[in-house]
Amino acid sequence: MVRAIASLIFVALFLGGCTAVGPSGAGAERRIALLLPESKTARYEAYDRPFFEAKVAELCPECEVIYANADQDPAKQQQQAESAFAQGISVLVLDPVDSSAAVTIVAAAQSRKVPVISYDRLVGNPELAFWISFDNEKVGALQGKALVEKLAADGFSSGSIVMINGSPTDNNSRLFKKGALSVIDGSGFTIVAEFDTPDWSPDKAQEWMASQVTQFGDSLVGVYAANDATAGGAIAALKAGGVLPLPPVTGQDAELTAIQRIVSGDQYMTVYKDVKLQAEIAATNAVALLNGETLVGLSEDTIGIPTTLLTPVIVTIDNIMETVVAGGFYTVEQICTSEYARACAAAGIQ
Repeated sequence: MVRAIASLIFVALFLGGCTAVGPSGAGAERRIALLLPESKTARYEAYDRPFFEAKVAELCPECEVIYANADQDPAKQQQQAESAFAQGISVLVLDPVDSSAAVTIVAAAQSRKVPVISYDRLVGNPELAFWISFDNEKVGALQGKALVEKLAADGFSSGSIVMINGSPTDNNSRLFKKGALSVIDGSGFTIVAEFDTPDWSPDKAQEWMASQVTQFGDSLVGVYAANDATAGGAIAALKAGGVLPLPPVTGQDAELTAIQRIVSGDQYMTVYKDVKLQAEIAATNAVALLNGETLVGLSEDTIGIPTTLLTPVIVTIDNIMETVVAGGFYTVEQICTSEYARACAAAGIQ
């Protein structure tokens, strides 16, 4: 009987080591949920998820990451959150499909005493534990600045621009647009039409851009596209419409296909954001919350939430080596496939 009691005590202590005291003070599984919004933008599945999971595994080998992608469906993301709660998560890292609709997810987390980190896109809720993103208004300002300066360098002081914004349900889209307009307004260039792209869909951006080519044709001097996916749609429509030479087109996210379009001259610029650093900060803070730590942001707290906003960087053909290659985002071999080898050599990318 003594041996049996001793064995039971050992088992209890061993099992106790497999749980952690959560923020509520009760025993909780060491499970972290990562809910991402969509897969049309390449970064989420290719970078955010693996970087996040790798950092959690490094800091907390016994932790489990519960992952789901909502495919741009807010109702689906709500269901994924409920599933994560049912699996006993202790921390939720949420990149919302719809920033307003996701408030209900945060409320459900609060009722379960599960702290929420808002990842990339800000959820409109003051009770968040942390927000990690980039300075999204600055992203838009960088895009607008690059476009206006490129047009000026090409000899234009006025002309027609079309504006392809992001998804209307993404709060970041509003910030990108605000930043871009802070530069474009008053620059001498006129925005003749603009479009809020549902779901950030490149197909919908392409369809809309095709109608603008029909209406404005060669009179367009520039295209503001909020990210690389919509830029790709816009460029496809311009080419199909026979617009030559292509006007400068902006982008964001430094997707590999966008970098290659920049090399070939089809896209003028993109914005490089260190997604690895973003994902690792989110993972580090998620593990810290598991351990009952209080989080502190590295940026000015203007919304009552500990916040870290990382710095975005303009990428053109002139600094690909110093940005996405030096940062380990891509190798020269990945960029300079046989189709782009000659253009790479001409640009000194080697």
